[in-house]
Amino acid sequence: MTIDIIGAGIGGLTTALALKRHGISTRLYEQASVIKPVGAGIILANNAMQVYDKLGLRQQIEQNGNRISSMNITKADLRPINAVDLSYFERKHQVGNVAIHRAALQEILLEHCDVDTLHLDARLDQISKEGLSYLLQFKDGSIVQSEAIIGADGIHSHVRPSVILTSPIRLAKQLCWRGVTNFRLPKAYRHVLIEAWGKKDRFGFVQIAPDTVYWYALKSYRESPNALHLDQLSDYFKDYDPLVLDVIQSTNSERIHCAEMGDFKPIERWCQGNICLMGDAAHAMTPNMGQGACQAIEDAYILAECLNQKSTSAAFEQFQSLRLSKAKKMVQMSWSIGQISHLSNPLFISLRNFIFRNMPASANRRRLEQIFEIPVL
Repeated sequence: MTIDIIGAGIGGLTTALALKRHGISTRLYEQASVIKPVGAGIILANNAMQVYDKLGLRQQIEQNGNRISSMNITKADLRPINAVDLSYFERKHQVGNVAIHRAALQEILLEHCDVDTLHLDARLDQISKEGLSYLLQFKDGSIVQSEAIIGADGIHSHVRPSVILTSPIRLAKQLCWRGVTNFRLPKAYRHVLIEAWGKKDRFGFVQIAPDTVYWYALKSYRESPNALHLDQLSDYFKDYDPLVLDVIQSTNSERIHCAEMGDFKPIERWCQGNICLMGDAAHAMTPNMGQGACQAIEDAYILAECLNQKSTSAAFEQFQSLRLSKAKKMVQMSWSIGQISHLSNPLFISLRNFIFRNMPASANRRRLEQIFEIPVL
């Protein structure tokens, strides 16, 4: 059987590679006419790197990225609130957390994919049932017969309506700017992910390659995101440590991308017959835990393992059973952290900081255990 994957983002490409490892044929359909090296940075957490280690890509990813040994939450002035040492998980799983440019990761995945199976400028219009198979109808009028479909086409998935009718998007009322800049961080920050929390805003930065920094800035809005403007970004974060302003001001405006933060409330069904959702198409989440792409990568591995052991519909059901609970928890945790990090009441901010500052290392470890653990089939 050939599996048709809709969407050639990180989740779709990783799924194709994971299936290829088991000798399962795929066809990839991507709506973009060309896959450009665009985007900002990405943190490949321990669970994602475990998958890439199994796929034989760990060393290449590490060589093109930057190993991260700690994740620190700070105040706006970069004074620490909470620090998480990742060395325990590096020893346990024999892989580390890696910060890398999204385009570099994309190029690595494409390098190992079968180019002949990738179809660009293929925007899915609808899916219809025909006997025991399906018809994929594309915007250009072409029709492809399909035995099995994986929807890896993101939060606005065109595959999802074939599985579940409604999945309303909820907006966090936060605008996010992401940028990549040539910048030399102080030595103390070169292997650390920093996220500074202010009042209804936050700023994160991490080195992704020598003298290359990926950063993100989020700010809450009341009525409309249109009230926030890129040319005022330095003003929004003027009360932060001078290093934050230096990073922002060193960035070419053409390398800054803006997006509104949102997800959809967890759905209880990811598959129907021989159609299955994965990644953001199944469990779109806000990026507050850096687990959006990581959960899609984890999906790819588990999905391929299930398809290697069972018939398609049974494999899709098994995949849903194995992954739904954890992904649902990640969506909810990420949403909650997004709200907690954007408090405005000074009393609540002080209480939040006190709780995080005094959180035992064992509590941080238990939380990360849940995130990094991947089931063995």
